[in-house]
Amino acid sequence: MYQNTKAAFIKLKNNKFFELSVICVIIISALEIGAKTYSLSNTAVSITAVLDTFITLFFLFEISLRFITEEHKKNFFKSAWNVFDTLVVVISLIPINDSEMALLARLVRVFRVLRMISVVPELRILINSLIKALPQLGYVVLLMFIIFYIYAAIGSFMFNTINPKLWGDIAISMLTLFRVMTFEDWTDIQYETMEVYPYSWIYYMTFIFFTAFAFLNMVIGIVVNVMEEEHSKEKNKGQPTLGELKQEITELKSLILKLDEKKNL
Repeated sequence: MYQNTKAAFIKLKNNKFFELSVICVIIISALEIGAKTYSLSNTAVSITAVLDTFITLFFLFEISLRFITEEHKKNFFKSAWNVFDTLVVVISLIPINDSEMALLARLVRVFRVLRMISVVPELRILINSLIKALPQLGYVVLLMFIIFYIYAAIGSFMFNTINPKLWGDIAISMLTLFRVMTFEDWTDIQYETMEVYPYSWIYYMTFIFFTAFAFLNMVIGIVVNVMEEEHSKEKNKGQPTLGELKQEITELKSLILKLDEKKNL
């Protein structure tokens, strides 16, 4: 009986229509959360309340289905995505009205939209790639911070008297340089300093070269490289490795030798 039920659950879990239904419910959840930010009539509030209950129960059923169909139950919570989904579903069960944790429950309901990432494999690859790229990105960000700090100190010393609002201290100068790096009206800042220091354009050109061109392209290159590695791993998943192929060849050779020995006997 249990095996038949489990087989039916596995069939339901792998059903494309059910997977599409999960995505649709997540989209409906996102729309329902957005609708609550507007002033709604009593009828609309009642409809959103019913929708919220339905979505919560559907997610509870879906996460239970995934847990039941898991062959090794301990491995289920080894996946960070499964842990995240379970937490979102469990906290969503907290009643919103007349509860001290009402604010937490509302905030968690917002995060239900993120379940789209755990459902769609392509989105999981993107997030996993970004997480795996963080150690390499850390060194680039550190180097970028050093450049920011040096240029901010120079700018604060040179341009403080020209415009204290932009170059008053090193912290404000770093914010100004971030504006320059993002090209947000940076020419206005440049022309203002060039009225006092005509060659200050060199300061801005070199800074933009280092940050906007060099370092940002390095960040993009690292992320793209990690994404390609993740895509190749996903494609090769389930295929035997070189070591496994060698082992199979060795086993086949030994089997052939045994068969030859039997024939000779």
